[in-house]
Amino acid sequence: MNKAVLFDKIEGEQFRKEAAKFNVGDSVRVHTKVVEGDKERIQIFAGVVIGVRGRGLNQTFTVRRISYGEGVERIFPTHSPRVDKIEVEREGSVRRAKLTYLRGRIGKGAMAVKEKDTLRDKLLAA
Repeated sequence: MNKAVLFDKIEGEQFRKEAAKFNVGDSVRVHTKVVEGDKERIQIFAGVVIGVRGRGLNQTFTVRRISYGEGVERIFPTHSPRVDKIEVEREGSVRRAKLTYLRGRIGKGAMAVKEKDTLRDKLLAA
Protein backbone atom coordinates (compact mmCIF):
# COMPACT_ATOMS: atom_id res chain seq x y z
CA MET A 1 0.00 0.00 0.00
CA ASN A 2 1.26 3.48 -0.87
CA LYS A 3 2.35 5.64 2.10
CA ALA A 4 0.24 8.60 0.96
CA VAL A 5 -2.90 6.46 0.75
CA LEU A 6 -2.19 5.03 4.18
CA PHE A 7 -1.69 8.51 5.70
CA ASP A 8 -4.93 9.73 4.09
CA LYS A 9 -6.83 6.77 5.51
CA ILE A 10 -5.50 7.36 9.04
CA GLU A 11 -6.13 11.13 8.84
CA GLY A 12 -9.65 10.60 7.48
CA GLU A 13 -10.69 8.85 10.68
CA GLN A 14 -9.52 11.75 12.85
CA PHE A 15 -11.22 14.60 11.00
CA ARG A 16 -14.05 16.50 12.69
CA LYS A 17 -17.41 15.20 11.48
CA GLU A 18 -19.10 18.60 11.18
CA ALA A 19 -16.44 21.09 10.15
CA ALA A 20 -17.20 24.63 11.30
CA LYS A 21 -17.52 27.12 8.47
CA PHE A 22 -15.71 30.29 9.49
CA ASN A 23 -13.25 32.68 7.89
CA VAL A 24 -10.69 35.23 8.99
CA GLY A 25 -12.44 38.26 10.47
CA ASP A 26 -15.37 36.32 11.92
CA SER A 27 -16.25 36.67 15.61
CA VAL A 28 -16.37 33.17 17.05
CA ARG A 29 -16.97 31.40 20.35
CA VAL A 30 -14.72 28.35 20.77
CA HIS A 31 -15.94 25.78 23.30
CA THR A 32 -12.96 23.84 24.66
CA LYS A 33 -12.90 20.88 27.02
CA VAL A 34 -10.77 21.57 30.10
CA VAL A 35 -9.73 18.75 32.44
CA GLU A 36 -9.16 19.71 36.07
CA GLY A 37 -8.24 16.70 38.16
CA ASP A 38 -10.91 14.11 37.48
CA LYS A 39 -13.53 16.64 36.35
CA GLU A 40 -14.08 17.90 32.83
CA ARG A 41 -15.83 21.15 31.93
CA ILE A 42 -16.39 23.37 28.90
CA GLN A 43 -14.61 26.73 28.74
CA ILE A 44 -15.57 29.35 26.13
CA PHE A 45 -13.02 31.60 24.41
CA ALA A 46 -14.70 34.32 22.34
CA GLY A 47 -12.90 36.64 19.95
CA VAL A 48 -11.99 37.48 16.34
CA VAL A 49 -10.26 34.97 14.07
CA ILE A 50 -7.06 36.73 12.99
CA GLY A 51 -5.47 33.91 11.02
CA VAL A 52 -5.78 30.37 9.71
CA ARG A 53 -2.78 28.25 8.82
CA GLY A 54 -2.03 24.72 7.72
CA ARG A 55 -4.32 22.31 5.95
CA GLY A 56 -5.90 18.98 6.58
CA LEU A 57 -5.44 17.55 10.03
CA ASN A 58 -2.73 20.12 10.87
CA GLN A 59 -4.97 23.16 10.32
CA THR A 60 -4.98 25.71 13.16
CA PHE A 61 -6.66 29.06 13.69
CA THR A 62 -5.79 31.99 15.95
CA VAL A 63 -8.45 33.81 17.96
CA ARG A 64 -7.77 37.21 19.57
CA ARG A 65 -9.75 39.03 22.22
CA ILE A 66 -9.22 41.91 24.64
CA SER A 67 -9.33 40.85 28.28
CA TYR A 68 -9.03 43.58 30.97
CA GLY A 69 -7.37 45.91 28.48
CA GLU A 70 -4.76 43.36 27.40
CA GLY A 71 -4.78 41.46 24.11
CA VAL A 72 -4.98 37.67 24.46
CA GLU A 73 -4.49 35.22 21.60
CA ARG A 74 -5.00 31.48 21.51
CA ILE A 75 -4.19 29.03 18.77
CA PHE A 76 -6.64 26.16 18.35
CA PRO A 77 -6.24 23.03 16.22
CA THR A 78 -9.35 22.82 14.03
CA HIS A 79 -9.76 19.05 14.27
CA SER A 80 -8.74 18.60 17.92
CA PRO A 81 -10.99 16.47 20.14
CA ARG A 82 -10.45 19.12 22.87
CA VAL A 83 -12.37 21.67 20.77
CA ASP A 84 -16.00 20.82 21.45
CA LYS A 85 -17.63 23.22 18.98
CA ILE A 86 -17.07 26.51 17.18
CA GLU A 87 -19.94 29.01 16.98
CA VAL A 88 -19.81 31.92 14.56
CA GLU A 89 -21.31 34.98 16.28
CA ARG A 90 -20.98 37.34 13.34
CA GLU A 91 -19.27 37.25 9.99
CA GLY A 92 -16.62 39.82 9.20
CA SER A 93 -15.67 41.32 5.86
CA VAL A 94 -11.88 41.58 5.51
CA ARG A 95 -9.50 41.91 2.60
CA ARG A 96 -6.50 40.13 4.12
CA ALA A 97 -5.57 36.58 5.03
CA LYS A 98 -4.02 37.55 8.39
CA LEU A 99 -5.24 40.35 10.65
CA THR A 100 -2.03 40.90 12.59
CA TYR A 101 -2.53 44.67 12.34
CA LEU A 102 -5.16 44.35 15.09
CA ARG A 103 -2.31 43.75 17.55
CA GLY A 104 -1.20 47.37 17.27
CA ARG A 105 -4.62 48.84 17.98
CA ILE A 106 -6.06 49.78 21.35
CA GLY A 107 -9.57 50.17 22.71
CA LYS A 108 -12.59 49.62 20.51
CA GLY A 109 -10.49 49.72 17.32
CA ALA A 110 -8.65 46.56 18.39
CA MET A 111 -11.70 44.44 17.61
CA ALA A 112 -13.06 46.52 14.74
CA VAL A 113 -13.79 44.30 11.74
CA LYS A 114 -16.45 45.43 9.31
CA GLU A 115 -19.53 43.25 9.41
CA LYS A 116 -20.27 41.34 6.24
CA ASP A 117 -23.20 42.65 4.19
CA THR A 118 -25.45 39.75 3.34
CA LEU A 119 -28.19 39.63 0.78
CA ARG A 120 -30.73 39.09 3.55
CA ASP A 121 -29.67 42.32 5.30
CA LYS A 122 -29.93 44.28 2.05
CA LEU A 123 -33.44 42.95 1.43
CA LEU A 124 -34.54 43.83 4.96
CA ALA A 125 -33.19 47.36 4.61
CA ALA A 126 -35.12 47.95 1.37
